[in-house]
Amino acid sequence: MSSTWGNKIKISVFGQSHAEAIGVCVDGLPAGERVDREELGRFMQRRAPGRNAVSTPRREADEVKILCGLVNDITCGAPLAAIIENTNTRSKDYEFLKETPRPAHADYPAQVKFGGFQDVRGGGHFSGRLTAPLCIAGGICLQILARKGIQIGAHIRSVGDVQDQAFDPMGVTRETLDRVKGEEFPTLSAEKGEEMRKRILAASAEGDSVGGTVECIVTGVPVGLGGALFGGLDGKIASAIFGIPAVKGIEFGAGFAAARLTGAENNDPYTVKDGKIQTLSNNAGGILGGISTGMPIVFTAAFKPTPSIAKPQQSVRLSTMEETELRVVGRHDPCIVPRAVPVVEAVTAIALLDAILDN
Repeated sequence: MSSTWGNKIKISVFGQSHAEAIGVCVDGLPAGERVDREELGRFMQRRAPGRNAVSTPRREADEVKILCGLVNDITCGAPLAAIIENTNTRSKDYEFLKETPRPAHADYPAQVKFGGFQDVRGGGHFSGRLTAPLCIAGGICLQILARKGIQIGAHIRSVGDVQDQAFDPMGVTRETLDRVKGEEFPTLSAEKGEEMRKRILAASAEGDSVGGTVECIVTGVPVGLGGALFGGLDGKIASAIFGIPAVKGIEFGAGFAAARLTGAENNDPYTVKDGKIQTLSNNAGGILGGISTGMPIVFTAAFKPTPSIAKPQQSVRLSTMEETELRVVGRHDPCIVPRAVPVVEAVTAIALLDAILDN
């Protein structure tokens, strides 16, 4: 099923953007792991909508209700199920979608695949709203990984043509990751962050949107996670990342830039430091042959511009098979990248814990 992912950690995401609730069932969590509900709540608020001028006006509390799987806030070995109630919906804004599909949305292919029975309200099950349940599962996995000495952090790497500075691929401090996570607009450079805000607001004022990238780093990963060919750790992470709506690409380490290098430039020489083998550079992004090297795992995910824009667009009227002009209404992020940062952290945590338990 398309809404289920994982091997040892199995997640199943359910709900639609304008249904009574959205949620997730997580099977395979190790028993005996404490879940800090307050910490989970703070993590969820980083993704929640309606918090500032560069996000959607739709405001949701995104309070997590854990239905089962915990006893005294400790995992008990049973599947964990949790929901978030949808409270601020305006379904009438989407009544036109079965007749006139929005460009760059799943409206038309979903209409064909499901015979018109799909939920079009707010994008239904294709909506970015479904990243909230991913953050529930991932937020819990982040807590478990932290107790194993594994830290995951991300930041806005770019918005449009504005670039933030990159993470040091050799590693970053926990203080740096904590600082970025505490920012309303998570960039390493405050100056670049302000430029990005202006870029987003300018696009919004024109009735348009803008895309960007999110860079993620994972520290404390042991050597040997993953496997060759289809069992690669990079493939597992990529599979989870592509479960985030609007992701159009991912690159590890030097990524596509490696194609322009020579072997001597791209290879990461080995050395011994403090009695441990490591590399002098990290163009591989912490993964070789699908297996973790012990160096930080570093990757960047690309997000397309929000397809729901106020500018008039060309579409078709399905009942008459005629071209028509479409004006999208509703409430949408002019750039989804800022709110995607914790989602990238969440799905990475799910993939890493799954790999650890599968090792």
